[in-house]
Amino acid sequence: MPAPVLHTPRLTLRGHVMADFEQLCDLFESDRARFMGGPLPRKEAWRWLASEVGMWDLIGLGSWGIEDKDGRFLGQIGLLHPPHYPETEIGWTLLEEAEGKGYATEAARAVLLWAWDQGIETLVSYITPGNDRSIALAERLGAVRDPAAALPPDETPEETIVYRHSPDSDGSPEAYA
Repeated sequence: MPAPVLHTPRLTLRGHVMADFEQLCDLFESDRARFMGGPLPRKEAWRWLASEVGMWDLIGLGSWGIEDKDGRFLGQIGLLHPPHYPETEIGWTLLEEAEGKGYATEAARAVLLWAWDQGIETLVSYITPGNDRSIALAERLGAVRDPAAALPPDETPEETIVYRHSPDSDGSPEAYA
């Protein structure tokens, strides 16, 4: 299954293309990747990113490239559930020049709406303590910290905070529309 294309007023979320990988590998090699297990050597970043793209065919979830209406690549967002994750995660990363413009919020709301429409009932975000921008985004999206949530193997509460995303209280996705 290829990644579905999602549209928002300012963005297109679409399957990744090769041009995305160069920019994402550059990001993963930098200190900006410290909240994503990096910096990572290019070879490892390639494998990580390729697995997120391949998840679409394997499990019907994966990552999207985020681009603006002018076709500029801004980052990625994904619904990820590799075998070592106890739950499906919504995760995001933007290129530095795309931060602070509301793109991550806009993309995440579109992905949450798509997830609820697919019948997914809850999602988590695994966030490294100190990643204040991601914590703020999770909270802006209505997620709440869930200290009882299972963590990926070999991770501790000191290394990973879990935020839980759910449809609004009456069970519908209207809050994300």
